[in-house]
Amino acid sequence: MQPDKSPILVILGPTASGKTQLACAVAAEMNGEIISGDSRQIYRFMDIGTGKDLSEYVVNGKQLPYHLIDIKDPGYRYNIAEFQEDFLNVFKEIRQRNHLPVLCGGSGLYLETALRGNSFLGIASDPALYEFMKTVPLAEIEKEIEALPPAITSKLGIQTWHRKIRAIEIGRFLKANPDWKPLENPGFNEVIIGMDISREARREKITRRLSERLNNGLYEEVENLLKHHITFDDLEYYGLEYKWLGLYLKNEISKKELFEGLNIAIHQFAKRQMTWFRKMEADGYVIHWIDVNLPLAERVQMVKEIYLKRVRG
Repeated sequence: MQPDKSPILVILGPTASGKTQLACAVAAEMNGEIISGDSRQIYRFMDIGTGKDLSEYVVNGKQLPYHLIDIKDPGYRYNIAEFQEDFLNVFKEIRQRNHLPVLCGGSGLYLETALRGNSFLGIASDPALYEFMKTVPLAEIEKEIEALPPAITSKLGIQTWHRKIRAIEIGRFLKANPDWKPLENPGFNEVIIGMDISREARREKITRRLSERLNNGLYEEVENLLKHHITFDDLEYYGLEYKWLGLYLKNEISKKELFEGLNIAIHQFAKRQMTWFRKMEADGYVIHWIDVNLPLAERVQMVKEIYLKRVRG
């Protein structure tokens, strides 16, 4: 690896692909510590709906160190700028211990921000703009989006209304401040491992996992959040599972509609994750895809060989 860049191992993949299990097994073998690259696992009391799977962080009876999990209470609105700062602080601490940072997650935006930084994090957000834009027809918003430089829309991702408005906000700021200098991350020399899973297998695992979660505490988890921490209006902010459980608990949908609708939504989400990862490859990231059907020990050995080849290469 280049001496002026810091090594980091990245394990990425869509939801239900087994990335946490592999990351933990690799970290146990390579003196590593896990850094979560998930946008929702930072919240306490949100374990089942965010898929923390904390039991996987115990390998051969030993607790693996992990970071950026359970660091904020429900109700807090964590943002990507905070994540970048938190990630860099944790990364430095791990390197100071001479351990290997293993970044694991399925949020492409968080992973890319960790690895390359986000040039727009220094641009402050204006809540008044978001309130005003709620009154603007979507067609007008899309028209302004189309006129933005591709560097803005491709960097942010504009799948949601909130990200569309953020893109517009940044575009307007840069037009008014052409001399503004962006923030930069220090350079990393990353080795990226991707979970290679067929669409059919991914869909089967998602459906099975959803059923297991609904039967093993997800209802109770959301009820507890509503009782002690957040409101129904807050639930949508915290992801698909919480949004759909909120609809069910308000008696707006049946249990059958909950399962079928949430199942479809998660499948669609996983597809968007894979689209983001493919875009990362198109943008120059080298992702080494490993077949999830191989025995775990074989996959761990493959990761070690890929990583060591880069270190020595």
